[in-house]
Amino acid sequence: MTHTFHTVTVERAAEAYVLSRGKARFLSIAQAIRAIRTLMPACKATDAELEALLAAASIVHGVPVAFDAKTADSTEPRLH
Repeated sequence: MTHTFHTVTVERAAEAYVLSRGKARFLSIAQAIRAIRTLMPACKATDAELEALLAAASIVHGVPVAFDAKTADSTEPRLH
């Protein structure tokens, strides 16, 4: 018997995280980034790139987003 493991891409990890939070009031970008970095410690994507992937997946799946990650250009959390 052969066991095949599929490669998990950052895009798939982001979408899976969004789908797992579909019943929540909103998705926390900061929490999602921490979860993806825990799952994929070798991930080379920047926080801004992960934020964009998560936001896009949230829009597609109708999940409200809290842009609560600390970034250089924003200090206040934003809920969309």
